[in-house]
Amino acid sequence: MFQALPRIGRRRALFGSAAVLAVVGLLLWWLLPLGEESPRGTITFSAGTPTGVYQKYGTLLQGAMAKDMPDVDVKLLNSDGSQENVRRVATGEADFSIAAADAVETYILQNKPGSGRLRGCSRLYDDYVHLVVRRSSSIRSVADLRDRKVAVGPTGSGVRLIANHVLQAAGLDAADDIEPLDNGIADMPEMLKDHKIDAFFWSGGLPTSAVLGLSETDDIRLVPIGSDLVKKLHEQGGASRYYRAAVMPADAYPKAQRGAAVQTLAVANFLITRDDADANLTEDLTRTVIGSRDRIGQKVHAAQLVDLRTAIYTDPLPLHEGARRYYRSIKP
Repeated sequence: MFQALPRIGRRRALFGSAAVLAVVGLLLWWLLPLGEESPRGTITFSAGTPTGVYQKYGTLLQGAMAKDMPDVDVKLLNSDGSQENVRRVATGEADFSIAAADAVETYILQNKPGSGRLRGCSRLYDDYVHLVVRRSSSIRSVADLRDRKVAVGPTGSGVRLIANHVLQAAGLDAADDIEPLDNGIADMPEMLKDHKIDAFFWSGGLPTSAVLGLSETDDIRLVPIGSDLVKKLHEQGGASRYYRAAVMPADAYPKAQRGAAVQTLAVANFLITRDDADANLTEDLTRTVIGSRDRIGQKVHAAQLVDLRTAIYTDPLPLHEGARRYYRSIKP
């Protein structure tokens, strides 16, 4: 038969139940913050060429977002590279993208549509400039490209922008002193193999699969871009100030480099958006970028270089408010 609990027993039971409910409530508040709905809807992400690092990184980030932000559908777009990516975000054709600092600065300096609305979310990894030739070639420096057929990338690409600056620093006019071809990284390796070009420029993370594949089937080498050109690039002013001297590690393309590091240039890449992007979405996307670094880095080596200590440095772009909120939330 049910018996009434003594008064003290009932009081203890009530206190115990209240404590359990309080703990459960705190857990629910922590796991499901009140007043903050999970981002939902469709966003457009402008990536890169099919065989470039932007596209591979974008595809893997799309997978990471599907796990962390299941109610957000990500539409991935191919692009010619940084210049097109900046334009797409600035004009609202894309919501997020990856772009190099020099392309961002160029767009801003030219005061193109929407340039004042561009915002940064994170500094990602560096692009390295490649100047690729056949090993038997007599080309030993950028200046040796005079009167040669050189693939410099499509008009909207970051590599085209860099190639023009580098050629100018070497005293060459891209339109008159070389025979420029606007092919991209999808075509460059085969064109070099078939002797349709004498050299090609590429700017991308290390290693870029198209260059790595070429190095494993054909005898190629990378032409050094020395510190003397870096000084001349900085003298150009403008977007050229974002280029810095760098060393391509000997193990980036082992067969092409044969144990030797190669002097070159590097430029930082950013995750970019606009000022009107949803702050909650931008905060969560920034969190995913930082949190997925090691997972993505297993397949895209360049992603391993995403560093929380430098992620906030997106000059010339101010940080988006959502990204700023994320960085503030993880400060010790």
